[in-house]
Amino acid sequence: MTQAESTALARDPALKRIARFLGDNPMIPLIVLLLLLVGVLEFMRPGIVNERWIANTVKFAIPLAMLAACQTMTMLTGGIDLSAAVAATITGFVMATQVPIVGVPWAIVIGLIPAILIGLVNGFGVAFCRVHPLIMTLGTGLIGTGCLQVYQRFVLSTGSVVPDSLAWLGTGRTWGWPNSLLLFVPFAALLIWGQKRTGFGRLLYALGSNETASRISGVRAWQVYLALYALSGLVAGITGLLYVGLIRAPSLSLVNPLMLPSVAAAVIGGTSIFGGRGGYSGTILGALILTVLGTLLTLLQMPEGARRILFGAIILVVTTIYVRLTDQR
Repeated sequence: MTQAESTALARDPALKRIARFLGDNPMIPLIVLLLLLVGVLEFMRPGIVNERWIANTVKFAIPLAMLAACQTMTMLTGGIDLSAAVAATITGFVMATQVPIVGVPWAIVIGLIPAILIGLVNGFGVAFCRVHPLIMTLGTGLIGTGCLQVYQRFVLSTGSVVPDSLAWLGTGRTWGWPNSLLLFVPFAALLIWGQKRTGFGRLLYALGSNETASRISGVRAWQVYLALYALSGLVAGITGLLYVGLIRAPSLSLVNPLMLPSVAAAVIGGTSIFGGRGGYSGTILGALILTVLGTLLTLLQMPEGARRILFGAIILVVTTIYVRLTDQR
């Protein structure tokens, strides 16, 4: 906060109280923004906001929110995981191509192994080689993409099958609500609880706030980084399984379009890229906001180039406003 802003707050007690309230309740601006976008959508096309639309929005927001969980967890330590979408794509593609060969259960296990290995390599590079997470995860993502292209040549003749169980989970509905909530609700609850109530979650915040002080206090950072990035790889793999069930068409770029939106969802949700602040609750709202925003841009029938420009500009503006309102840097 600048000196001028601090002076303005000091002179206006009401503004100061509002700023403090928003700082203590960072979810409120996100909820207001989400409701505002939904209101604009309903104004543009009356009647569009109904139970079916809500269910579809939630269905498409869930994979984004799950992939954004990888960014939230790593960003709490001041890192990032740019290989998450690649790991998810590899899991979905390998699983679908292994089903005709080994069956569904083993195909799922085989598909998850590369994602976990990518996470372990990321953790090793960050913890022991001291490579910046952005560079490390970008490198492993590129390597993973190359390996997937090589793998594809050996399974062209086997074809691919998306299991009915994953299709049911990705596209099905029960009482009007997407079946993917059966996976996402316990996943989100466990992650939110783990971040706030477990020693591992507190270590993520500690390393992000001050890694040097954490090391001096006896924290074995290398163990935390290895576990963190391995967990991120596992979450990415599970996201890939859910997403291939939603799309029902495995490809070499299956989850890649969600990479940058997953980072944006975490940032919009209030997770600091410098570490030590944020949480998964805000990330979930960030994923919903981006999903509704995508629907809004589709209704405006904007060309792809204009959509990307406006999409990026809105992300920057929303993030800037949110940071200033909540004073979270």
